[in-house]
Amino acid sequence: MAVIKVKFRPSAVAGKEGSVYYSIIHALKVRSITTGYKVMPEEWNDVAAVVEVRRQIAADMERMARVVRRLDKAGVPYTVDDVVSDYAKSTAECSVFNYMSVLIERMRQNGRVRTAETYTAALNSLMRFRQGKDLALDSLSSDLMESYQAWHRSRGNSYNTISFYNRIVRAVYNRAVENGMIENKNPFRRVYTGIAKTVKRALPIDTLSRIRVLDLSECPALDYARDMFIMSFMLRGMSFIDMAYLKKSDVRGGYVVYRRRKTGQTLRIRWTQEMEDVLGRYPENKSDYLLPIIRNRGVNERCVYRNAAYNINRSLKIIGTMVGVTEPLTLYVARHSWASAAKTKGVPLSIISEGMGHHSEATTRIYLSSLSSSVIDSANSLIISSI
Repeated sequence: MAVIKVKFRPSAVAGKEGSVYYSIIHALKVRSITTGYKVMPEEWNDVAAVVEVRRQIAADMERMARVVRRLDKAGVPYTVDDVVSDYAKSTAECSVFNYMSVLIERMRQNGRVRTAETYTAALNSLMRFRQGKDLALDSLSSDLMESYQAWHRSRGNSYNTISFYNRIVRAVYNRAVENGMIENKNPFRRVYTGIAKTVKRALPIDTLSRIRVLDLSECPALDYARDMFIMSFMLRGMSFIDMAYLKKSDVRGGYVVYRRRKTGQTLRIRWTQEMEDVLGRYPENKSDYLLPIIRNRGVNERCVYRNAAYNINRSLKIIGTMVGVTEPLTLYVARHSWASAAKTKGVPLSIISEGMGHHSEATTRIYLSSLSSSVIDSANSLIISSI
């Protein structure tokens, strides 16, 4: 069985940091692995010093021990070079940045583009926090995750934003645990991974009415943003990504039938004259899509959708100022506003599924799938006619 030792090599220059390296001994052969960890001699002799380096060393030693156990268990003779090679391979595979990149690429290949984007955002955030310095999955610790959370707080991020990043890193970590790459040390037990209630961003019906009748003919960008906002509202608070990918073929028999990209749930919404009036303000686009968002064939649809969302939200903030809305007006406000309008009109909570703001998306699916679509359509007609 191979023997592994941690060693310290002082610098030849007085007052400079020394290097930590590992010595692997097996079958009378010795090999060394440099670590890149730099420590002052007095720190190396102080057990309480350089805590993070000692934690990294412990994780490295544990990984190397797993490599040796695996080689011993195989029952086939191996060399000290095999230990070094397998350790290097394991270290590369267990790198947080590398492992996340592999998962992201796999998601893209499987068509999970949106999920790949959220994982990419989390990876970029983690890389900024680490200043580009990679680390092993088994080096993720409670202290490191608390530092990551504190870093987010110092940048002014809300707890829901922090939770978004923490949950993605946790999902990556759990995937590695399931694959037997690392042992679960539960490094997320002291950081926030919940979802805090936020202030509802719904607009009252009279404000929605003022937005709808604004004369924005002198500013096409604002006019277009207003129309997409109102269209989202009339489509029962439909998310912008679902609006962007609605196809002309989705309107049939007087209904819009589509599948939510977020949940996979199929929804059926009555296509009304008010919706037709908004759509009629724009020439029919050359693409297969219904709304004037992705208008041409052969374009990067994802890029077009994201740019459109950015430009619309920027214009909506101007419109919000025009009608006296104090909070930033965005496309997402239309979703909460539909729910709020429904509650104001006395529509039963079971029909509006608590303003589509349930803590669990599953609850929303249960409510909507158990009701007759005609009941929901009647409620929607009542809401649309009120603005």
